[in-house]
Amino acid sequence: MRRLSLAICLVSVSAYAQPVAEKRAALDKLLDALHTAPSEHIAAGLEEKIRELWVRAGTPSVTLLMSRGLRELSAGTLDEAEAVFDDALTLDPTLAEAWHQRGIARFRAGNLAGALRDIQETIKQEPRHFGAWLTLVRIAEAREDWKAAHDAWRHLLDIDPRTPKGEERLKDAAGVKAHPTQKPEALLHRLILASTRPGDIILDPFFGT
Repeated sequence: MRRLSLAICLVSVSAYAQPVAEKRAALDKLLDALHTAPSEHIAAGLEEKIRELWVRAGTPSVTLLMSRGLRELSAGTLDEAEAVFDDALTLDPTLAEAWHQRGIARFRAGNLAGALRDIQETIKQEPRHFGAWLTLVRIAEAREDWKAAHDAWRHLLDIDPRTPKGEERLKDAAGVKAHPTQKPEALLHRLILASTRPGDIILDPFFGT
């Protein structure tokens, strides 16, 4: 009976391992295609497919938790989202997207140190996680660590060269912008709060240039 139970477990593991291997192969193929995408439009379509694979990379139970966590995150219930992603990571501590989404929840809640640890773990599990590198940029900018932001942008563009306005957002180690009119988002936020009243309409004729 013990041998039969062991055999059943081995078959179950093998049956699960095969789809995981297939998902990994499909993911690597999409990431390779993203690196050589000829346009932003094509890259955006590849990014969407890759994100879907990342969310669904775990078991069905973990995937259900990921879906719930994303709903909580979208609704702005950050504590609940973080708790759900905690549960997902308890079941599968190798799931890169669970680390990433928990990092986003922590970042939005103002826990920069916790967010940074989660994003670093995301990149450890999935070095080509372009979403994690972008989140790392935002964390570095919030900390006004321009060197880290620059390094993260470089890694991001190595993975996803068609990231919209990526080159414009680069900063060197001294904080000099690649784009002459570039401003940190945190600074712009403070300027708007200081110079406007609730309900005011803001006109920026150079937005996006």
